[in-house]
Amino acid sequence: MSAHAQTAEKGLNTVLLCQESYVCSGTDEAVFECDECGTLQCQRCEEELHRQERLRNHERTRIRPGHVPYCDNCKGANGNIMHNNATGSRQRAAMRCQMCKINLCVECQKRMHAGGNKRKHPITVYHSSKPQEEEEEGMDEETKRRRMTEKVASFLLVDETEEIQVMNEEDFIKKLDCKPDQHLKVVSIFGNTGDGKSHTLNHTFFYGREVFKTSPAQESCTVGVWAGYDPVHKMVVIDTEGLLGATVNVSQRTRLLLKVLAISDLVIYRTHADRLHNDLFKFLGDASEAYLKHFTKELKATTARCGLDVPLSTLGPAVIIFHETVHTKLLGSDHPSEAPEKLIQDRFRKLSRFPEAFSSIHYKGTRTYNPPTDFSGLRIAVEHQLENNTTRSPRQPGVIFKALKALSDRFSGEIPDDQMAHSSFFPDEYFTCSTVCLSCGCGCKNSMNHAKEGVPHEAKSRCRYSHQYDNRVYTCKACYERGKEVSVVPKTSASTDSPWMGLAKYAWSGYVIECPDCGVVYRSRQYWFGNQDPVDTVVRTEIEHVWPGTDGFLKDNNNAAQRLLDGMNFMAQSVSELSLGPTKAVTSWLTDQIAPAYWRPNSQILNCNKCGTSFKDNDTKHHCRACGEGFCDGCSSKTRPVPERGWGPAPVRVCDNCHDSRGIRLGLVKDAARPAYWVPDHEILHCHNCQKEFNIKLSKHHCRACGQGFCDECSNERRAVPSRGWDHPVRVCFNCNKKPGDL
Repeated sequence: MSAHAQTAEKGLNTVLLCQESYVCSGTDEAVFECDECGTLQCQRCEEELHRQERLRNHERTRIRPGHVPYCDNCKGANGNIMHNNATGSRQRAAMRCQMCKINLCVECQKRMHAGGNKRKHPITVYHSSKPQEEEEEGMDEETKRRRMTEKVASFLLVDETEEIQVMNEEDFIKKLDCKPDQHLKVVSIFGNTGDGKSHTLNHTFFYGREVFKTSPAQESCTVGVWAGYDPVHKMVVIDTEGLLGATVNVSQRTRLLLKVLAISDLVIYRTHADRLHNDLFKFLGDASEAYLKHFTKELKATTARCGLDVPLSTLGPAVIIFHETVHTKLLGSDHPSEAPEKLIQDRFRKLSRFPEAFSSIHYKGTRTYNPPTDFSGLRIAVEHQLENNTTRSPRQPGVIFKALKALSDRFSGEIPDDQMAHSSFFPDEYFTCSTVCLSCGCGCKNSMNHAKEGVPHEAKSRCRYSHQYDNRVYTCKACYERGKEVSVVPKTSASTDSPWMGLAKYAWSGYVIECPDCGVVYRSRQYWFGNQDPVDTVVRTEIEHVWPGTDGFLKDNNNAAQRLLDGMNFMAQSVSELSLGPTKAVTSWLTDQIAPAYWRPNSQILNCNKCGTSFKDNDTKHHCRACGEGFCDGCSSKTRPVPERGWGPAPVRVCDNCHDSRGIRLGLVKDAARPAYWVPDHEILHCHNCQKEFNIKLSKHHCRACGQGFCDECSNERRAVPSRGWDHPVRVCFNCNKKPGDL
């Protein structure tokens, strides 16, 4: 048997001695273990040490028979607990070195105390007198609860920019470290910065463990929203960023608080003021109003949209106002006959605030003559509210995450400073659409991001006419008198006319207004003279709001010229496609016969002289008028006069883009024929859908519905567009083709 084993054997069942040696010189039996001091302490040392102001709030545990202390080496230099890499938890000691007077776990003993002279140090081996299960059976309820919270850790749920930091439901459940089918309630805390919200949660639910970070620094230690799981009370505990703190995104932080409030079953408003300030009542009153106005409807929609088994209550959470005073009496002390809750309701009424959204409001006060603060009353009040399932029922963690995700998706985005109403904690601008009518400046009254669900913009008041936007809408007067409202637009031809017949009628009798029910109700040149305005005879005029990104209203939909161009282009394309093969060969031979002597023959040009690109059968070869070499289209885009070769004074192709006078003339004609709602060609640089850059080989095409420019692949659908005067199938883009109903 080795010396190490012998010394270990001799040390069995040795009494635990005081490790502080503050009063007793280390000779007395240890009675307490102070987790924050990191030592075992006898009765006398514990009393003397913790009389000091800075040590008064330390958490101490009474040592019971068979107690095994923590490993001293698993602590940092400042007394901070270091965690074992494998298990992520603090290790209990397996032995104690009598010479070094430290407790060591097996891992630390092997790593730092098994070599050199330390191997000969006498050690005491700790043996647990009972298995863990038997030990827990012998514990009192308070000790069991304390042990259940030993491994709880908090995590960032939402950052200061309202971005959720949890990927999905599974990640949320994993970070909470609870069962997916566990039914939970949500408890959150609010209050001004520096009032001790995190400290309150740590001491109320986690026996003083720093689950939520605290700091003596001036800067706020809680930024964003943090969450943790309380296994004792089966609830999600949420810590929030304090009000009135220094932050850049004040509006977004305030809106984030209401999202947390909406998913909570119980809200603790923590205040350390000697007297209740008006800010407390204004915050809760404004939060109640905003909850009823914006969140009730959204929670109902979330229940239906997500198919939740547990309905999300449209009535808000219960509220406990936790009021800690030092120099003043608690609320209601001067009026024993009146409940504090009644005095709180009176304060709300005096400030014209009505907290109707909350299921109940309770007051819990404590007066701290000497620290530490007594949180037992708050804990009892919270436990009482958690037992009440009349209004808010426990729900699975996945339901909690879905509700938070739905509210974050709905109410997100930047809040313009010029729209802020600083008289309220939760102005409508935090939750309503920020889009403004271009014509009258009126804002949209719908919720944020309503366009994602296909809900159009809607204003609170009527709009005014603006010549710039021409925001008039025509409706058929005959249909209106029959109780129907049918929109009509001026267009080139009737839907029953063929394209060519429609053009002929347009040339003779002008544009038409056609109602789907009444047929053609107006022609602009129906008579030789005396034609009346349609507004005076067959249509009604309404003024509608102009929202950014929407199409125009009564813009010129006369597309006769464009129809004519489309027909001519179609015939020209058909002829050229049928004759493409023979024409290529004949053209190449004829060009070589009549080309200048310094031009390289087409048969010898196999690659572009600059970039080396191989020419295919359908590729066009271009000769530079200066050097006579062959180039691809992209490498021969320059133009200038070449008088030394007889080309001048007009500029000609010299190793770059073709100067086609026919293309210029056609471009002028197309611009003249372009309908008013089409985006001009010179403004279209990229495909509106795939963002490909247009060039000589990639042609521009206009969608007949929206007027934007697209490549052929993104606009190869064909569909009638009656609202623009195209009654027969014409080119439309991919996005417009997906729209239901008539275009």
